[in-house]
Amino acid sequence: MSKGPAINADLGRPETPDETAARKAASSKAYRSSQTVRNLVAALVVTLAVVVVIIALVPRGEPVAAKPIDVAAIAADVESSMGSPAIVPETDEFWRVNAAELQSGAPVVWEVTLAPAAQDERGFIKLAQAFDADASWAPQRLNGVAPTDTVRIGGREWDVYQPGSASAEANVTYALSTQAGDDYVLLYGSRSADSTAELAESLIPQIRTVSEAR
Repeated sequence: MSKGPAINADLGRPETPDETAARKAASSKAYRSSQTVRNLVAALVVTLAVVVVIIALVPRGEPVAAKPIDVAAIAADVESSMGSPAIVPETDEFWRVNAAELQSGAPVVWEVTLAPAAQDERGFIKLAQAFDADASWAPQRLNGVAPTDTVRIGGREWDVYQPGSASAEANVTYALSTQAGDDYVLLYGSRSADSTAELAESLIPQIRTVSEAR
């Protein structure tokens, strides 16, 4: 005895060929959608795993410390170029050198930027030695600010400047300057008057050498 078409429970009768085709098409679409979602999730899991492995394998160390600036070596080149002694501030445990360069112009300037080595200390002082210059040069460096006083440090007279916000140099609040033979020396920055004076006094022997060189 031949078996008749199966009765669809939802319809209560056998499916027509069109209904069978539509049901199969819907089932295939649902299957493909589920496969796509599974594949996407699997791909994301694999990608995340690869990222984790890369992060784990990449070596991580301390940042490379900046190479110390050899001020003495740079100063030696400056002396050779200018035919005159270049002042080199003595860096101890307090000071570190942030920059040292010979700046072209009229006049040519040898400049060293100093900052405290300790993290809890703030401010900076720049030593600027202007070759073949006089007292008229310092106000040019300080955006036209004139000296307000004089002070005696290490047996020498120093002009005192308090540029404040009037200075073109950012954060410059105090400066000292003095003639050194044919050159002019300027200390300017954001450290206190006492700190700047201490640096000035440490430079006295070299300033005398520069004064006697020409």
